[in-house]
Amino acid sequence: MHPFTLVFLAALAATTLVKLWLARRHARHVAAHRDAVPADFAEKIDLPAHHKAADYSVAKARLGMVNILVEMAVVLAFTLGGGLQALADLWQGTFDNPYFRGLALIGSVVALSSLADIPLALYRTFRIEARFGFNKMTPAMFFADLAKQMLLGALFGAPLLLCVLWLMAKMGEYWWLYVWLTWMGFNLLVLAIYPTFIAPFFNKFSPLEDLALKARIEKLLAACGFQAKGLFVMDGSKRSSHGNAYFTGFGKNRRIVLFDTLLERLDNDEIEAVLAHELGHFKLRHVMKRVILLFGLSLGFLALLGWLIDKPWFYAGLGVSTQGTDVALVLFFLAMPAFIFPFEPLMSYFSRRHEFEADDYASQHSSAAHLSRALVKLYQDNAATLTPDPLYSAVYDSHPPASQRVANLQKSAHGA
Repeated sequence: MHPFTLVFLAALAATTLVKLWLARRHARHVAAHRDAVPADFAEKIDLPAHHKAADYSVAKARLGMVNILVEMAVVLAFTLGGGLQALADLWQGTFDNPYFRGLALIGSVVALSSLADIPLALYRTFRIEARFGFNKMTPAMFFADLAKQMLLGALFGAPLLLCVLWLMAKMGEYWWLYVWLTWMGFNLLVLAIYPTFIAPFFNKFSPLEDLALKARIEKLLAACGFQAKGLFVMDGSKRSSHGNAYFTGFGKNRRIVLFDTLLERLDNDEIEAVLAHELGHFKLRHVMKRVILLFGLSLGFLALLGWLIDKPWFYAGLGVSTQGTDVALVLFFLAMPAFIFPFEPLMSYFSRRHEFEADDYASQHSSAAHLSRALVKLYQDNAATLTPDPLYSAVYDSHPPASQRVANLQKSAHGA
């Protein structure tokens, strides 16, 4: 067996086993704390709601374990199982043009990977989400969304891939730098057009009609020195009863979007506090820091691929005999997750720190008590567990556990 094959299998096995162990540990921890609401929340969340959150978390964790195994199977099928080589042979005999051949290869890998995910997505939506009262989608809407995603993927992805393949073939040794610059430009373009072109493809956005709430939000924006193009309500309830709010776009295209489900559940004080938290992410440059980190990581990965692309052992070790830019690109992104999983806890840590900082900002510009009250409602409405496994949370959670977040807000309220 090729030495790199052993390295790859060891990394894939270790990553898969650790993920499965963490998911099982999380499910057992949540189930073990199912019958008692944490003392800090006993007066705010009743036992049936706590039971629902626990059962929902366990169900998602178990499905997540199946998803982990499916992902591993897909990677092995394409690499050592010979799937990628079979596709390369197929398209080699179909297209003479190397760019169309590469586009067909990458597109077929993406399509087959998506097909493998559809059964899990259907189960997640129509069994788990429906069982706990969150799903509002119909099968027709599910597949319509899938078709829209495929259409947008082809509309944006095909030209981008053709450009990337051309740069890889024509720009010499440092092709990866040109690809990186193109990738940055593409991401900035998507950020710019997402609010006005992409998002309305899936949801309806209406101007906020509550004049009292609109006046409060505009006053908050002025106090924080933030300009937005508009305040919009999104019909999130047509797909799910989960509530949310977010900022989108950048520069003059920035928008504030409130889910209709959020407006139904929170009062104006709580909505203002939630938006103050989101404003904190912008004012503290969390969004910019994440974009810079994304661009920095993508530069490093592309430079690594630039080094690997001419190495015969890279292809042979992953079960492929055909060498080429398109094959290298697919192999890299299939194998990479097995090696970068150890960095996930670090990314989660920085994300949770940003959430604490945004909560502190909201406490200064709105009300810590109102934000705390809103968070408790959102945890309850979204059936988010109050008792996650600490290790699982440290590895995966982008937001701090409810107990830590509410305690931090209470400290801010008492200090105010």
